[in-house]
Amino acid sequence: MNSASLHQFSTPTILLLMLAFYGGTYLLTLGIRKKKEDADAFMVSNHRIGFGIGAASMTATWIWAASFYAAATSGYTYGVSGPIHYGLWGALMILFIYPFGRRFRKLAPNAHTLGELIHARHGSSSQLILALSNVLGSVISLMVNFTAAGALVSVLSPLSFQAGVIIAGVGVLLYTLWSGFRASVLTDFAQLVALMAIAVVIIPAVFFAMGGPSELVAGLDNLTAEQADFFSMDAILNQGAPFFVAVLAYAIGNQTISQRLFAVNEEHIKPTFLTATVGYGAIVIGLGMIGLMALTLGIEPLNGDMNNLIPQMVSSYLPPVFIALFFILVIGSLSSTADSDLSALSAIMMADVYGKNLARGKADPQRMLLVGRLTMIIATAAGIVFASFSLDILVMLVFVGALWGAIVFPVIASCFWDRITNAAFTTSVLVAMVMFCLARFEWLPLAGATGLLFELLASIGGGVIIGLMVFGFLGRTMGFLAGILALAAMLVFATGFLREYTVLLASLTAYGTSTLVCVVMSLASRQERFDFATIGERVGDYDHIQGAPAEASRRQPTPPKDATPLAGQR
Repeated sequence: MNSASLHQFSTPTILLLMLAFYGGTYLLTLGIRKKKEDADAFMVSNHRIGFGIGAASMTATWIWAASFYAAATSGYTYGVSGPIHYGLWGALMILFIYPFGRRFRKLAPNAHTLGELIHARHGSSSQLILALSNVLGSVISLMVNFTAAGALVSVLSPLSFQAGVIIAGVGVLLYTLWSGFRASVLTDFAQLVALMAIAVVIIPAVFFAMGGPSELVAGLDNLTAEQADFFSMDAILNQGAPFFVAVLAYAIGNQTISQRLFAVNEEHIKPTFLTATVGYGAIVIGLGMIGLMALTLGIEPLNGDMNNLIPQMVSSYLPPVFIALFFILVIGSLSSTADSDLSALSAIMMADVYGKNLARGKADPQRMLLVGRLTMIIATAAGIVFASFSLDILVMLVFVGALWGAIVFPVIASCFWDRITNAAFTTSVLVAMVMFCLARFEWLPLAGATGLLFELLASIGGGVIIGLMVFGFLGRTMGFLAGILALAAMLVFATGFLREYTVLLASLTAYGTSTLVCVVMSLASRQERFDFATIGERVGDYDHIQGAPAEASRRQPTPPKDATPLAGQR
């Protein structure tokens, strides 16, 4: 990369900046360290996170390195509507966990992961599918964030890409390892305060250094008709719609979100998620405006790499002190997400793998802590190694996104409908993944009857997405009506058209296929209806809290086996 046109700090300066950030973060966590940590605090802070820290943690976690580069790329590529499409739909991913999250907490108030709830509902196979999707997603997220750190360090200093990756990985592990989730949420609060303070300075500074509102208006003539159109179909079909489809997938499938759902005090769930929605949207849309400004001024990304756009703008228009603030801004954003990924991975291995499968209801809390910390060390090493290999992250994200889309309906339906079976859950996800791959990679020609089949499944998927969203806020009747209307609209307008947009078609196909298979198999099953009251009995804490015995082995009957009728049925 030719970085001659970008400002570069000396090696001592960049090392001091990173030492100040990670050293300060580590010192901050020393105040919450316990001589003897307990497993429940390590995973979900004993379900006692308050509104302010909860909302800050959610916002900081969701603003990751990709938010900077992708938001600016969106503004630069799609024009005036680009930042809205990226920031608004990303914010909705936080919002739409709230209505379903209330149900999750009601069924399993002492859960640590969504997988524990699914294990109590169905058994191991469905739970492990959900756990696997979260493991893949969190490891990939670690790679992305460590990669961003390495790229930023290599651009702004003489240090190598690998050096930046290693420093970021070790720095995040250093302050997260001992206290786990508690350290993550505490540092998220401090990091968000810094993020907001710096963003409030950096974004307007770049904006006015480039000429301010007058230059922005004058530069609108440089935009194409599509880029100048706020309702651009190009932007909607290539970015807005795929992001909208991903809203529920990320809300349901991402353990970093559900972990905070189970950690926040139950009465604070609503304000926490609403505040995080607004905070995320405001910051990320603001970052996207930098890309729009670059487009209006006709600026070309350095070396044709869109990821260079924001560093290039900051470096070109601002003095060194602002560039240093920008460096801390990006490092803080990627670190807040990376520590959340480590906490999510440790909780999955502690509760879903060890607690529910290996220990089989007789988990030792101290051994759980060992499992969690070893998971963090191994995950950090894997993230550093994979980031150094510069793997094709996009392909891996495609598979994880499809898996999360395929599990949305089975997960939500399992928590509301007592006829969903374990076989229906597992089979629907696997079939949906196969259909997704057939469409996304065009292993079957998307023409003629085959194309119509995929468009029909995608239309069902579109109806399911709209129906579930409306159902979450307005109830079953309105959700069902909205889903039918959305399905009818899709059948009219998508037939013969949607096949041209394979990413959108494949994502919707995953939703539609999993829903269709899950419903048909559940209706055909003669298995007795499930008693939701038994979930709370099967999911409990692992430590003694406030002197009351709450160890999982004392609060959970033996969970149901996959191939046998569920226990506790009516």
